[in-house]
Amino acid sequence: MDVVYSIVGFFVSGGIFMYPIVIVFAVGAAIAIERYVTLSLVTAKNRGMWTKIQPLLSRGSFDEAREITGKDDSTISQLLNMGLERQGAVRRRDDIEIVMEEGMMEIIPQLEKRTSYVALAANIATLLGLLGTIMGLIQAFTAVANANPAEKADLLSASISVAMNTTAFGLMVAIPLLVTHSVLTQKTAQIVAALEMASVKTLNAIITTAKRQFQAAA
Repeated sequence: MDVVYSIVGFFVSGGIFMYPIVIVFAVGAAIAIERYVTLSLVTAKNRGMWTKIQPLLSRGSFDEAREITGKDDSTISQLLNMGLERQGAVRRRDDIEIVMEEGMMEIIPQLEKRTSYVALAANIATLLGLLGTIMGLIQAFTAVANANPAEKADLLSASISVAMNTTAFGLMVAIPLLVTHSVLTQKTAQIVAALEMASVKTLNAIITTAKRQFQAAA
């Protein structure tokens, strides 16, 4: 119970700026959780679908691969289906590659959306903490100016200690949010790298199969 009372006392003594910091933390944490869950699901779906598609691409079963990716909603299926749809109409690598690059340009913003808000929340929490401390210090020095000279030192030290609570709380909110933002950014980068790898392997499989068919026809 002493710990609870200490936390409550710390929060209450911090003043009114503690409340917007809590709100910022709640919003940032909610976005971070949503992004982490979404990116984790995307990663799992992509891995499962690539496990199914890769053998088909290796043996040149593009029609079957096209049918599977067309019915799936994972990001890797969306990307590969664009290339496989074009593969049925053209044989040139450049044309297929351009289509898949366009697909990447559509997919990446969906993976990155709202992630930047986590870092923004961390910065806002830090700034709110500093603002709360500055406002607290202004109030402290104003109160000390009208206080009894014998009590000024004690009153000033107590007021400064209370004013620093908002900065401390702002940093306690900002640091976890910044770490979480870094984790989300790294997770997004891994998904993008996996998509790029899959697109290159798909392109190579298409071109290799086309060469074999050309050689066989010759």
